Amino acid sequence: MTDQPTLRAGELVLRPWTLEDSDVTRPLHDREMARWFDFPETLPPTDEHRAWIERTHDEWSDRSRATFLVEWRGRGAGTVDVRVQDPGIGVLSWAVFAPFRGQGLAWRAVRLLVEWAFDALDLERVEAHVNPDNRASVRTALRAGLRREGHLRGNATLAGVRQDTVVLGRRREDAHPDTREGFTAMLDSSLPTKRAIAQGVLRSDSGQLLLCELVYKREWDLPGGVVDRFESPAACVVREVREELDLVVTAGPLLAVNWLPALHGWGDATVFVFDLGTVQADVIGRAHLQQREIRDVHWTAPDDWAGRVAPYNERLLMALHAHDGGTLYLEDGTPTR
Repeated sequence: MTDQPTLRAGELVLRPWTLEDSDVTRPLHDREMARWFDFPETLPPTDEHRAWIERTHDEWSDRSRATFLVEWRGRGAGTVDVRVQDPGIGVLSWAVFAPFRGQGLAWRAVRLLVEWAFDALDLERVEAHVNPDNRASVRTALRAGLRREGHLRGNATLAGVRQDTVVLGRRREDAHPDTREGFTAMLDSSLPTKRAIAQGVLRSDSGQLLLCELVYKREWDLPGGVVDRFESPAACVVREVREELDLVVTAGPLLAVNWLPALHGWGDATVFVFDLGTVQADVIGRAHLQQREIRDVHWTAPDDWAGRVAPYNERLLMALHAHDGGTLYLEDGTPTR
């Protein structure tokens, strides 16, 4: 059995814990650590803390976990560990003591540990399970090169209360976080996403506007749907009209962009409304409706909208009806000034 190594990156050192470290580091435990690790006490009893240090040696011996003291400029600053969960997979954990927080030690220590674990432990993947409210730890994982991969609902408890977990991970073959590709992938995994919807205004030769009577909700709506990943809004509205009505249209000028706040359990969304041009009214007689989504289609005038379309859509349609040229920007169907 080989001894647990010491890892170095300049003044940052990861080394095995010793019993002599207990007297120095135990008093540095604080409420922040107790909160996120769900410790019953802020300051661990001396015998328990020393017993934990002894366990780190046993875990290294059986290769189930590698735990290191984080040392910064010769002082004990925190702890990091990787637990071998399955062959080739390691689960990360870390903590930095209060006097050393805010200096970027956590992410540098985690990254140093990850690079070593890929090589020395022959891991194919590392991951971290972090409470989403622990924003500092989420940032640490991201800066260490992990990517945000998922959100597990109610899979853990903290202080006896069900909590969610954010899963972040990095694979051996991932681009290194210091490269452009690695940094971009990390950032892309963590940036907020917003639902995009594309709809179209199709008019008859007599000036009426086409609305769809939907199977899954009471309100009538413009033809269109949710934009797929890597699909442009313009391509989406053409595809949706073809799939749902079996009509071929062209996405013309952008008439409006409408931001919708969260409603009825849906998150917020951005709606792109395109001009689909003018057709003869009898074109809908040749339409083949997608029965699981579209019950019927109707040519409508402004007097037909009240009570049939959602209030935010009525505001949108009225704004479009009154507008002459250019692209409108609306929030919840109301033009902003």
